[in-house]
Amino acid sequence: MRLVIHQNHEKASLWAAGYIADRINSCKDKPFILGLPTGSSPLAIYKEFIRMNKEGKLSFKNVRTFNMDEYIGLSANHQQSYRYFMMENLFKHIDIDPKHIHIPDGTASDLEKECRLYEEAITAEGGIELFLGGMGTDGHIAFNEPGSSLSSRTRIKTLTEETRAVNARFFDGDVSKVPATALTVGVGTVMAAREIVIIVTGRNKARALKAVVEEGVNHMWTLSCLQMHQRAIIVCDDEATEELKVGTVKYFKDIEREAIKQQGT
Repeated sequence: MRLVIHQNHEKASLWAAGYIADRINSCKDKPFILGLPTGSSPLAIYKEFIRMNKEGKLSFKNVRTFNMDEYIGLSANHQQSYRYFMMENLFKHIDIDPKHIHIPDGTASDLEKECRLYEEAITAEGGIELFLGGMGTDGHIAFNEPGSSLSSRTRIKTLTEETRAVNARFFDGDVSKVPATALTVGVGTVMAAREIVIIVTGRNKARALKAVVEEGVNHMWTLSCLQMHQRAIIVCDDEATEELKVGTVKYFKDIEREAIKQQGT
């Protein structure tokens, strides 16, 4: 696992956006399969993607996207559906082909079949090249709540009260309006990606980041699975590292400093 620490959310987001843009730009001979999240964590990254696209520095014409999750029961044009979120905050502003956008359908008549077809669609594209994600305050990835199987695949998931309470800010602050279930890629789905980049910022994520980085692999902190991945990067800000040991922070900062030095030689 690689931990890249920046001063604040803005600088961490700009680094993550630049890193992913470089990966997309370097993929010339085949489509780039990109996994994407929703929520507040990736918004600054998406804004940077849009800027680079408008300036001709990044194209999504060769990119196929697979989103992590969708609420069950919300139509595509519902303002709190994740399809609506992605269209408003990224897709309608860039040069991606609409047929290359994949988001689980939370209104499908057969939800279990929808989950199975979603996994099959990922496989048909050759698998996810890079999965971008965020982390919940309880250390979860996508809607894989604490206790989720670390080998899980796309499925129907009941959301915890904590997750619904956090997301209530998007539903007029009313927890009762937040759907109780969602379709989500599994921990195993994310781990099958050839590379994973997670953005973690803010003091409210510090306790979870400590568990994910310094403690063992544990299904109660589902993002701790990254310890088992060969190419996983957590991009965070100083506030998110406040619970980490001083030695841990120094270690990862020293590694990145040396990497930058090597790139300059």
